[in-house]
Amino acid sequence: MQTNPASFLGIAAMMFVVGVSIPLMAALNGGLGRQIDSPYAATFLLFCFGLVLSFGLMMVNGGFPALAKFRGIPPYFYLGALVVVSYIASITWAGPRIGVGNAVFFVLLGQVVAAATVDHFGLLSAAQAAITPRRLLGIVVMALGVYLARKPV
Repeated sequence: MQTNPASFLGIAAMMFVVGVSIPLMAALNGGLGRQIDSPYAATFLLFCFGLVLSFGLMMVNGGFPALAKFRGIPPYFYLGALVVVSYIASITWAGPRIGVGNAVFFVLLGQVVAAATVDHFGLLSAAQAAITPRRLLGIVVMALGVYLARKPV
């Protein structure tokens, strides 16, 4: 998959901002969960607000796709909802217990390993990119960085 350098930098910057927002979301939702004494209610509320916001984004960007587009989609593509709910619920629960930094660091480590695996095998229709010795070294260095950056519990 080829992307021109300007587009790549714009997308990379956007994803950096999203990455910055993840620990903020963990801290905010963890705080909400503590305030209402339920990380699961906080997760539910996050998704309620997210539903409204994503509906607005969808409407601004062309509305709901034609139903015909949903025919033939493998059911496993909808498992992303299970993944995001488990992530939000677990980070909301874990952040206040082990610290947002530790929780996010371990999520990051899992993401790096899973992303490399998905790319290597081209799983779930992802673009394929082999795990070369250089990429493997990068993963090991990132794992070491996560280990060094986490503070003792």
